Amino acid sequence: MNATPPRRSWLAANGALCAAAAVALAAFAAHGTSGEAQSRLWLAAVFAFGHGLALAVLAPAARGLGRLAMSLLYVGVLLFSGSLVFNVLAHWPTTLAPFGGTLLIIGWLLYAIEMLRR
Repeated sequence: MNATPPRRSWLAANGALCAAAAVALAAFAAHGTSGEAQSRLWLAAVFAFGHGLALAVLAPAARGLGRLAMSLLYVGVLLFSGSLVFNVLAHWPTTLAPFGGTLLIIGWLLYAIEMLRR
C-alpha cells in the first residue's frame, strides 16, 4: 500500500493563526478600546477572521494560480489588518492598508479565474 502523506499547508496554518488572532483582537477592541481605535480594530479583526478562515479552508487544495491567489490573500490581510492594528497600538500611519486591500482584491480575482479554469 502506497499511502501518500497528507500535504502540509503553511498558508492554511497561517490562516488559522489569523483567525485566532482576530478573535483576540475583537475581544481587545470590545473591552480595551473605544471610538476610532475600536472601529479600526473591529475592521482589522473582521478582515483577519474572514480571510484567515478562507485560507484555512481553501489553501490546502490550491494549486498553480490558486496558490498564488492564496499567497496574495495572506500578504494582503497582513498588510491591511496589520496596518490598522499598528496604527492603534503604535500610532503608525495606515499607508500599507490600501496596498493590502489591493492585494486582497487581486487575490480573490485570481482565485475566481482559477475556479473558472477548472
